[in-house]
Amino acid sequence: MQLQRIHHVAVIASDYERSKTFYVDVLGLKVVGEHYRAERRSYKLDLALPDGGQLELFTFPDAPPRPSRPEAIGLRHLAFVVADVGAALAELAGRGVVVEEVRVDEYTGKRFGFFFDPDDLPLELYEA
Repeated sequence: MQLQRIHHVAVIASDYERSKTFYVDVLGLKVVGEHYRAERRSYKLDLALPDGGQLELFTFPDAPPRPSRPEAIGLRHLAFVVADVGAALAELAGRGVVVEEVRVDEYTGKRFGFFFDPDDLPLELYEA
């Protein structure tokens, strides 16, 4: 077996419309498909990432919160490549998104910074 690339990453949101607005209007991801699954009382939104991958946004009734702090075992964060981390974080902050300061990766010397989605999921911008 040889893995070729990531096809999609799935995120569960507490508030479908709020998270849809964040990922579509704030981050600029394009809607590929949107479905309400009545039997599960659940939304599924497929969003296109610029590299051909997808982000799936789900909601489920009464889904428990996932701890981000302290850091827990499991998926830690999603990272997106941008040309200028500082400018991108400033743009997000200007839109009311919680962002952290720009940092420098001690191993690569590349700049990066974190921001958070409406459910406090950590997302990273990385200058490659």
